[in-house]
Amino acid sequence: MSHAALPDKIGSLLFCSNCGSLLDFAKDDDSIRCEPCGAVQDATVYDNLRVTTKSHPSAFPSALRQKRQLVSTAANYDDAAAPAEATIKEKCPGCGHDEMNFHTLQMRSADEGSTVFYTCPKCGYKFSQNN
Repeated sequence: MSHAALPDKIGSLLFCSNCGSLLDFAKDDDSIRCEPCGAVQDATVYDNLRVTTKSHPSAFPSALRQKRQLVSTAANYDDAAAPAEATIKEKCPGCGHDEMNFHTLQMRSADEGSTVFYTCPKCGYKFSQNN
């Protein structure tokens, strides 16, 4: 009683047991021929072969996860990397002071407007507005 050798597999890929080349699916006959080395394997070896694949959690990046990372990175300024602020004649909604400091960041895609961040120099009140 002879047993057919099981094919070498990694995930869903099947390889030649002789030379390690990637094997194509069986065509019309009951055998699979390895093109590089000419080895022939019985295609029934692959019948009922269970193939399980797994992906690493970071293999498929999430658009939401990338946006969260962008926002948290943009919000974590140290004094040296803080954006330069300009002053505008704008009434503070918090204390009524007549000037606000502001800076802009491109938070959304390049074809959309930037986000303006306002800070009151008197009371520290902050808010943002999308352009």
